Amino acid sequence: MKFNMTENGFETATSFGQLTISGNEEYGFRPYQLLVSSVAVCSGGVLRKILEKMRMPADNITIEVKEVLRNEEIANRLEKIHLHFIIEGPNVKESKMENVFELTMKNCSMVQSVIDSIEIMKTYEIKA
Repeated sequence: MKFNMTENGFETATSFGQLTISGNEEYGFRPYQLLVSSVAVCSGGVLRKILEKMRMPADNITIEVKEVLRNEEIANRLEKIHLHFIIEGPNVKESKMENVFELTMKNCSMVQSVIDSIEIMKTYEIKA
């Protein structure tokens, strides 16, 4: 990837289009938003694969970022992300979800990249 400076941030061309990043959300995605998005969507993708392998495929997964805690005293550092997963599927079994989420967190590269720096809290609900 190559990032070019603009008047209000940086831009990069991707195969899906232009990505604009700025410390001011009026001009693009803020860096912390991209980090939170990466953790959320990586977790969701791994969750989806694990549910499929366990023969409990999800018809849909929605991920809500319920809380993002930042520490203003230490460079506005990201300290906590609360992800809430809404899993839809008639075969998803509540009794297996603790194991499903343990495997999800263990196999998500983004979670593993920040695990010693950012608390990742996860909650879920199942809709048949």
